Amino acid sequence: MNDNMILVSEANDVERAVFYKKTYLHVAIAILSFMVVEGFLLRAVPRELVLQMVSGKYIWLFIIGMFWLASILADRLAFSPSKNMQYAGLGLYVLIEAIIFLPILYIALVMSNGAAVVQQAALITLFMFGGLTAVVFMTNKDFSFLRSAIVIGGFVALGLIVAGAIFGFNLGLWFSVAMVALAAGSILYQTSQIKYKYATGQYVGAALQLFASVMLLFWYILRILMSRRN
Repeated sequence: MNDNMILVSEANDVERAVFYKKTYLHVAIAILSFMVVEGFLLRAVPRELVLQMVSGKYIWLFIIGMFWLASILADRLAFSPSKNMQYAGLGLYVLIEAIIFLPILYIALVMSNGAAVVQQAALITLFMFGGLTAVVFMTNKDFSFLRSAIVIGGFVALGLIVAGAIFGFNLGLWFSVAMVALAAGSILYQTSQIKYKYATGQYVGAALQLFASVMLLFWYILRILMSRRN
């Protein structure tokens, strides 16, 4: 068997440690890359265009649709046998996350002068991610049973987001709280997958999955904190 196809759960301690190191290093690189790209977009994209992304319901629906399609493509690329394709998938996902985050970060940083809110949201996200990761690794519990709830919850959430965009209603604070819970469950599930289901050569794909869950958590924590300032 190819060394890269050995399941992490069946690998020796050294191979397992290398896989974990590479996975979380790539998560960190993805987050740093997101910050760089987002910083560039915040400076380069005109204010009017950013506001149109959220003021026009059909524009926002188009962005959501493109985000969904690009996410599927990025996920497939990240698990390609080719390392170049894997990195292309991770890079594509970082880019589309930066685009989808542009309006909310613009509103927080520029219009609301809320740099402190963004920093608070980032710290809360970091501590929650660290705590959830520790739960999986310290308890040795398999959280694969969360998959069905995450998939169903994701489709329900997507339906509500689309409906809210079409009919113009605010999903409110409790929706954001529910999405934080969904993102936390996703982190538990993905971290469990890293321990038991991935092969040692799939660290780029594993990093993409974790990065996606972390960004989802960050988005809704930021929304909650912003709603408290209004």
